[in-house]
Amino acid sequence: MSEGVRVGKREEVEHLEKRAGEFMRTAEYQAGEGMYALAIFSLEQALQLFLKSRLILHGVDYPRTHSIRRLLEMLSSILGERGSWVKSLLRDRVLEISFLEDAYISSRYLLREFGEEEYRRVREVVEEVMRNLR
Repeated sequence: MSEGVRVGKREEVEHLEKRAGEFMRTAEYQAGEGMYALAIFSLEQALQLFLKSRLILHGVDYPRTHSIRRLLEMLSSILGERGSWVKSLLRDRVLEISFLEDAYISSRYLLREFGEEEYRRVREVVEEVMRNLR
């Protein structure tokens, strides 16, 4: 962790990372049971918490938002050149990011279903982001 991260913030980062991992495992279980809409919702939660932990590591208080796109854009600007892959991701994986953002609302309120293929594609994006930002 960055030296600039205060002890309280370090604990918050660890908590967010732990919870993100739990949501990843929850998504895997839900997908195994064929509950793809809920699995994508869990992936959205995992990525949202993970991205917020990365913002804290860079000394930025994360906004009270559920927008994966907004969090990625913030990280991209903070990372500068190192974050150029984030801009590519936002451009090239727009559909998967839209699925993630849709899942936040639709898994609870709308008649929107997701299938195994959408789940697989979204999971790939989430894993790519987490791998590149570790």
